[in-house]
Amino acid sequence: MSDTATKRIVLTGGGSAGHVTPNIALIPALKEAGFEIFYIGSYTGIEKKLIEDFNIPYFGISTGKLRRYFDPKNFSDPFRVLKGFSEAISLLKRINPDIVFSKGGFVSVPVVRAAGFLKIPYIVHESDMTPGLANKLSMTGASKICCNFPETMRVLPADKAILTGTPIRDELSQGSKQAGKELCGFTDDKPVLMVIGGSLGAQSVNETVRFALPRLLPNFNVVHICGKEKMDNLKLSVPGYKQFEYVKSELKDIFAMADIVVSRAGANSICELLALKKPNILIPLSTKSSRGDQMLNAKSFEQQGFSLVIDNDELDEDILVETIEDLYENREKYLENMSKSSLHSATDTIVKIIMDELQ
Repeated sequence: MSDTATKRIVLTGGGSAGHVTPNIALIPALKEAGFEIFYIGSYTGIEKKLIEDFNIPYFGISTGKLRRYFDPKNFSDPFRVLKGFSEAISLLKRINPDIVFSKGGFVSVPVVRAAGFLKIPYIVHESDMTPGLANKLSMTGASKICCNFPETMRVLPADKAILTGTPIRDELSQGSKQAGKELCGFTDDKPVLMVIGGSLGAQSVNETVRFALPRLLPNFNVVHICGKEKMDNLKLSVPGYKQFEYVKSELKDIFAMADIVVSRAGANSICELLALKKPNILIPLSTKSSRGDQMLNAKSFEQQGFSLVIDNDELDEDILVETIEDLYENREKYLENMSKSSLHSATDTIVKIIMDELQ
């Protein structure tokens, strides 16, 4: 190890918030376990901004996306990846970590390849049911591969795969229902429907929810996290309906207040819903606008009895309202199923895997 008293770990992952927030969730537990933590991401990606608040050394490297489709950048990005690999080797030699933990995204590929080259053990976490291209390129030399779904275990090497779930930030479970109500101006005892469309929002979900408000508001208060520049200014003063572009520290209070949730089916988002035991409706991105991972994630949660699912291409006001009413009426069944899940202690499980790997 780098030091008899202090263990050193490099976290990597980026390109979207989903490749960063699980790493953020691990930081307090890793510090408590005695690790000195470093982060390697891209020079300008979202990970740089998200990690700023945590007072850990951050290093940027050159990165390029590896695409399965034609794009002029396919000719230049391989050189950026090679440059990033060289930069990662230099950084890892300087940091001298005992282990690397990768949450995926294309920025992680040069880092884990450099770790393998330098004989530094590394662990990969795959959020989605089927591994993305970046993680496929990273897994070959990994010591262990953590995942979220029982189905994923079947496509991973049996001697490396561990079903862990996704680390969830502790503060999400420490919200105040009363603070959430005060934030939203909800003063009655109607149940609260929370709608969240991901960091960029979900236009089709946003529009359908707003069309359905006259039918929803007699029975529910609705809090709607709709994405940057996606608020409807004409509905700012509708009683019982509160919009936000984005929430940060207030999210824990909104979750505490919510009785049921409508959400996209990104892996981290749905793992948060499971950890917080929030009965939910998932509206996954279709294969027209994604590689289909959200549809697979949603199907798994539906089969495990955690969620109801609406196909994005079939989404309309009637289906949405009927499914919300069905979910609320049968919410105890979903709460019971979520309570039986073994994936509630992912942070502790992953820190133990890291510690075991260092023995």
